[in-house]
Amino acid sequence: MALVKSGWLWRQSSILRRWKRNWFVLYLDGSLVYYHDETQRDMDGRIHIKYSCRDVRTGRECRDVQPPDGKSRNCLLTVVLRDGSKTTLCAESEDDAVAWKMAVLEAKSTPVRLHPPKRRAPFRHGLRAGVGGGYTNPSTPYPG
Repeated sequence: MALVKSGWLWRQSSILRRWKRNWFVLYLDGSLVYYHDETQRDMDGRIHIKYSCRDVRTGRECRDVQPPDGKSRNCLLTVVLRDGSKTTLCAESEDDAVAWKMAVLEAKSTPVRLHPPKRRAPFRHGLRAGVGGGYTNPSTPYPG
């Protein structure tokens, strides 16, 4: 799958609210995967951006969040999910936070065909009265 962006981000844990540094990889199919380190051997988690992401906020839009020590609020990035939960991240710089936001929004909105279209065999359809007005295969026995 095509890589959109990768790099180090700080991730705030959901329970203790501690900051942990992870290696993040965003793929064009909308998978945001984070690992223990850049070797990408030990996956810590995955967010399906295309299906789960409702909004992406940066900087001052990330309310009620304290950035890690030594980082500016402008480096914050919050991914708001459809289930109401949030994943809070912190980039190395304000520019990097904006770049991550743009990349996530691009992956969220880009249509991706995961498999090439299958060729269908020619198929005759007929309208069968009394079956909801839909098309059925005339060679399929009617269950009534």
